[in-house]
Amino acid sequence: MGRVTVWSVRVDLPRSRRTALRDVGQAVDVPVAIATWVIAFVFGQLVSTAIIASSGAETVDEVPIPTLFAGVLATWIAYLVGCYVASRRSGSGDPVEDYGIRFRTVDVIGLPIGVLTQLVLVPLVYVPLRAVWPDAFSEDRLSETAEKLADRATGGTMVVLVVMVCVGAPIVEEIVYRGLLQRSFAARTSQVVAWLGAAAWFTIIHFRPVEYPGLFAFALVAGASLVATGRIGMSITTHVAFNVTGLLLAIG
Repeated sequence: MGRVTVWSVRVDLPRSRRTALRDVGQAVDVPVAIATWVIAFVFGQLVSTAIIASSGAETVDEVPIPTLFAGVLATWIAYLVGCYVASRRSGSGDPVEDYGIRFRTVDVIGLPIGVLTQLVLVPLVYVPLRAVWPDAFSEDRLSETAEKLADRATGGTMVVLVVMVCVGAPIVEEIVYRGLLQRSFAARTSQVVAWLGAAAWFTIIHFRPVEYPGLFAFALVAGASLVATGRIGMSITTHVAFNVTGLLLAIG
């Protein structure tokens, strides 16, 4: 009788799956995403508070723009480091893929969308609110924060303000709230729940109740860009245009 050799093939499914995910990216798991946000927020706020306190200003509205920028930068670094670590520990290991940090030519559509959101959608949101609570939602109260910032910026500090409001904030906030949180929520729930949840989170964390309706409307628009494209390129351009338009209105 001849000798029969049986060849076996080893299939390592977990390893194969991990390799595939590293190629296409994956959403960070929800508990990790939430923990990342909380830790980064707390650490960033502690460092930011220390920096702002060093200015000797009695209120935040009196803090010099460069010092304010340094404080905000500390929070941004905390968030970005947190997102990187979360991607390495719970995602595919590639933050660009995990958070959808991709840009396409079509994303320039976000520029007019952001402008229209600031000039048309947000004012419309406040029409019924102002009819019922005219004092609470007056134009002066709604523009107070932006105008106080603009009033403190002159010359070189205006450049710092523009970088902070119109470049840094849109990029970091979209990575965190749309890239990290909304994509994470969508992987565990529905797109609609993730869209609404991330928008609400983004709105509340700004801690300006009078601006909540407008911020929520904007967050829905930015989140819809992610849902439509699967990446945050258009969300970022929308955010940039929204903030630029708001700053120009405050300066004017």
